Amino acid sequence: MKSAVLVFPGINRERDMARALKLASGQEAAMVWHADTALPKGTDLVVVPGGFSYGDYLRCGAIAARAPVMDAVRKFAAGGGLVLGVCNGFQILCEAGLLPGVLMRNARLKFVCKDVHLRVERSDTPFTRGYNAGQVIRVPVAHGEGNYEADEETVKRLEDEGRVLYRYCSAEGIVDEESNINGAAQSIAGIVNEGGNVLGMMPHPENHVEDIMGCTDGRGLFAGLAAHLEKAA
Repeated sequence: MKSAVLVFPGINRERDMARALKLASGQEAAMVWHADTALPKGTDLVVVPGGFSYGDYLRCGAIAARAPVMDAVRKFAAGGGLVLGVCNGFQILCEAGLLPGVLMRNARLKFVCKDVHLRVERSDTPFTRGYNAGQVIRVPVAHGEGNYEADEETVKRLEDEGRVLYRYCSAEGIVDEESNINGAAQSIAGIVNEGGNVLGMMPHPENHVEDIMGCTDGRGLFAGLAAHLEKAA
C-alpha cells in the first residue's frame, strides 16, 4: 500500500497518520507538501490528516482546499483512487468539493476532545472491510467544528445510497441525541462520495491502533484498506 499523506501549514496529525499506515502496511508513507502539484508515482491512497490547516482562518479547510496539491487529489479521486480525510481532512474534502455538505461549529459551541463510540454501518467498502456491519468501535475526537450539515435532499441521498459509513452512538450501538457529541445531522461521523472511494470522517482512528494506547479499534480501518489494495494488486 503506497500512501501519500498531505502536509499543510498548521496540520499536526500527519506523523500519527503515517505511523498508523506503516503499522498496517509495512511501508513508509510519502509526505506530500501542499505546494506540490503532483502525487508520488504509484500512489494507492491519499490521506488528508487532521489539525488546523492555515490556523482555521476563514472556514476550516477553506484555504487548504485551494492549495496546488488538491488539483492532483481531485484528479486522483476522479480516476477511482482512494482518498481518506480525517477531522480537518474531512473539512478540506468538503471545501474542495470532493464530498457534499459542510462541517459547522459543534452544537454546544465547545471544543470536544475525548473518546467516542461509532457504529459501523457497512462492511463492504474499502474503508470498513476491517469491521463487521453494526460493530461499535471506540476512537478519539478532537474538534470544534465537527457538526456535519447538508441540505435535506443531500442527507436523504446519503442515507438512501448507504453512504454514511460511521455514525456516533452509545457504547451499546444506540444512536441517540446524547451520543451525538457535536449535533451532526443524523449523527453522521463519516461519509463517502458517490463512487465510494473518498471517505471523510471526524474521529481519529489513527490514534487507536497500538496496544499502548489502551484501545486498537482504529486498526480495522487501516488493515481493511491494506487488505483491499493487496487484493486489487
